[in-house]
Amino acid sequence: MKVIYKITYPNGKIYIGKDLTDSLNYFGSADSKLIEKDYTREQRRDFTIRKEIIWESGTANDQEVNQKEIEFINLHKSNDPTIGYNQWPKFRPE
Repeated sequence: MKVIYKITYPNGKIYIGKDLTDSLNYFGSADSKLIEKDYTREQRRDFTIRKEIIWESGTANDQEVNQKEIEFINLHKSNDPTIGYNQWPKFRPE
């Protein structure tokens, strides 16, 4: 199963990613340094994130999954630094 997931951090910001193997323990490749800037040392001591599968397919090829990932990043605006941690595709304010 190939999936698109949404990670929600305690501050409400999100990260959209894909997993071509549907690994329960995979939480994406968001930039740790970018995320760490939003939290104090104390806040990092007890930290809960939520992972939701927002799309899945047993038949999509990798290219279709890549397209879906971009579609969901744009839909949720997770590449807008005020909303999320995706850095690609580059956010273009309207």
